[in-house]
This record gives sequence, C-alpha cells and structure tokens, in this order.
Amino acid sequence: MDKPISETLKPLIASLPSAAVERLDQGLDQLQLDVSAHQRQQLLGLLALLHKWNRAYNLTAVRDLEEMVSRHLLDSAAVKPHVSGPRLLDVGSGPGLPGLVLAILDPTLDVTLLDSNGKKVRFQRQAVMELGLSNVVATQARVESFAGEAFDQVISRAFASLEDFVTLTRQLPVQGGQWLAMKGPGADEELRDLPPEIELESRHVLDVPFENAQRQVLILSARRGS
Repeated sequence: MDKPISETLKPLIASLPSAAVERLDQGLDQLQLDVSAHQRQQLLGLLALLHKWNRAYNLTAVRDLEEMVSRHLLDSAAVKPHVSGPRLLDVGSGPGLPGLVLAILDPTLDVTLLDSNGKKVRFQRQAVMELGLSNVVATQARVESFAGEAFDQVISRAFASLEDFVTLTRQLPVQGGQWLAMKGPGADEELRDLPPEIELESRHVLDVPFENAQRQVLILSARRGS
C-alpha cells in the first residue's frame, strides 16, 4: 500500500495556481478516469515537484504549469486504458513519464523507470519517495546494457524511433508481451522500418485534453514463432 505524501510536499501543492489544478481536474474528467483524493494529491505533487526541479535541472522544455498538466500529466494518463501490466517498463523515462503517472493511477502496476541520465533518475527517486509510491523502481542504465527481469509491457513516450525502440529492448518483453510506443502523427514511415519479426498489433488515437497535436499509441508484438 502506498504511503502518504511527504509533509514537505504539501506546501508546494498548496501553492499551485488554481488554473493548473482546474486543468488537471477537468482533464481527468474528460479522460473518464476515476481518481481518488489521494491519487489526485499525488498527481498534483508530481506536478509541483516537476516544476520545482525543472528550474534547476532542466528536466523538460515545458515551463508553464498549465502546459505541464496537459503535455505531461494528461498525455501520460491518456494511455492508461491500453496499459495492463502487471509488470511495466518505461524506457527512456526522462523525469518519469509516463511511468510515474501510470503508477499513481493504477497502484497494482509494478513499474520500472529506466533512463541513463543521472539527474533525471535522481528526480524519479525523489518523486517516488515524496509521493509515497511503493510500486515504482527507478533505474539508471543504458537500455542496451539493462539486464532486468522480463516485462509484460514495455512503453516509450519519447525514446527513439520504432525500429530502435524494439531492437534495443528486444529481450525485455515476456513471450507474448507488448511494446507500447506513444507517437505523434508521423509514425507510418517508422512502421515500414520495423524488423520483420515485429508486427503492429493495434493503434489507438489518444485524445489528450487541451492538446491540439495528434497523439497515438502503437501496440507492437513479436510475430508468432519469432
């Protein structure tokens, strides 16, 4: 069971502008996500931490809090209907997106965050501690040298081309596992470059609240016998 958020985080949450809080609440409603009061506090805590650390460590190019809500929190939350886990690896996680958001929204997920950037992994670990998350492990390593357990799903939000994504993580999904690639509109050319043993299982448009740019998730798997 998750622990309460840290006491030091509560003043940061209280200082968030009402417009950013309202955008998160409205966005979660539009995504039809049932979020408890504790999960809402965790999401707001993640937003507050991201904004605080970003000023010193440049974790993301997005500076505006309302834009952070839509482009990071809600964008990550939009893929939740396609995430079943139970073991999920977030490759090239950066500041923990989408993995931290998905771990908050579904405490039954067992989430591993993987990134080679030390400052981003330090942020991930701080967020895990302050948000009281017991279902997340943050790991600093290059994906090609990562030797972890096999995962039911491997997700990437902004890591690499589809070809590089599946090639670098080829041994990480369990047999019958899936790759989930969150992409913009221009993924058809990348699909043509997929290794022949990998197939597109399905693709789904992600309607991210307050975002005009087209978003989609491509679900990939190994062909039978591969």
